[in-house]
Amino acid sequence: MKILVIGSGGREHALCWKLAQSDNVEKVIALPGNPGIAAEEKCECQEEIIDYHTGEGRARAVKIARLHDVDLTLVGPEDPLVQGIVDDFRKAGLKIIGPDKQAAQLEGSKDFAKSFMNQYNIRTPFSKTFQDYKLACEEIERISDYPIVIKADGLAAGKGVYICESKQDAMKALEEMMEKLKFGKSGHKVLIEEFIDGEEVSILALTDSRVIKPFLSSKDHKRLLDHDKGPNTGGMGVIAPNPLMSEAVYEDFIQFCLNPTLKGIRESGFDYRGIIFFGLMVKKSKCYVLEYNVRMGDPETQAVLPLMESDLATHLIHTHNGQLEKSDMVWNGGFCVNVVLASQGYPNGYQKGKFISGWDEPALQEQAKVFFAGVGKNDAGVLVNTGGRVLSVSSVDGELKKARQKAYQAIQSITLEGSFYRKDIGAFKD
Repeated sequence: MKILVIGSGGREHALCWKLAQSDNVEKVIALPGNPGIAAEEKCECQEEIIDYHTGEGRARAVKIARLHDVDLTLVGPEDPLVQGIVDDFRKAGLKIIGPDKQAAQLEGSKDFAKSFMNQYNIRTPFSKTFQDYKLACEEIERISDYPIVIKADGLAAGKGVYICESKQDAMKALEEMMEKLKFGKSGHKVLIEEFIDGEEVSILALTDSRVIKPFLSSKDHKRLLDHDKGPNTGGMGVIAPNPLMSEAVYEDFIQFCLNPTLKGIRESGFDYRGIIFFGLMVKKSKCYVLEYNVRMGDPETQAVLPLMESDLATHLIHTHNGQLEKSDMVWNGGFCVNVVLASQGYPNGYQKGKFISGWDEPALQEQAKVFFAGVGKNDAGVLVNTGGRVLSVSSVDGELKKARQKAYQAIQSITLEGSFYRKDIGAFKD
């Protein structure tokens, strides 16, 4: 079997690495991929940048899948899914993992997702949606209980959420989103949402629109700095499974989040054969859905997949064929800690083209798996940074504390001028 993986980040590196382990997989092709993926066994990269916002771009992806005689395509990032790439592939008679364009709005529009949650009694924080800047400001003036959360409605690369500690913070957030258009058209509409003071839990799941099967839980660390300070990012590190996911919390998640979501998918008539991600807040053993993603999380994927012992490729085929009930996911029973190395200045401006070294040392590779994200090669063929989140290291151990120690020993061996990483990923269990 040949599998095409669309994307170029750390998530896609982890997916290609895991899929290549399957005895059923002959080759994994990444579009466009990155140098880390190209170095993996059975993996190659089709280095072509495609604009998925255009029909021509999505048609090009279809053509590439045909040229390589691909048996199955898996989409890593959210944007192609929201633009309708699944519909395009299926119209062309090609197998692809993901939601159709309508279902992809569960991530493409937070207002759409919130309406879906409310319709199907999925527990979620109360919110109001605004398209008018003046009316949104008037709502802020009426609010006296802080903090509150303000979210851009559309896609914002994981950065369109503001936790506002005061009225002044909230007004500034509205101005940046709705007036200064920091996130472009994604901020034309905003959600003003109640703040739930709890602990974050992330759960990925597969669904074929009939059955839904969750993966291990995880905990993403979204804030830039230690002790959850600074702005939200795309994610600075992850632990899996999440130690906060007790049996009681898990049962609450199934009853008030997972099962009603599947009911909504069925009754809405979505053609959803793919991944759905639950971003949860847990307060007093109750789960609240903060957001859906319609693809694997980044960097959650880099922490969850190293713990999977069963065959991901087989799970994906069952998902596509509407036979997900045949899949039994098997996990190794340990913990994985993933720590992200970021470029100086992230999540704002940063310099590119700086050399990366130390990642290929044998001692590091004994401790951790390196997943590459924002990297490329310069004219001399040397690995350099090209993005904000450059790479991450994932370490597995039967004990969380030991997995943390291995991950931090590994990342300290990597050199990139000006780079930084959080020092407290998973530290709350120490």
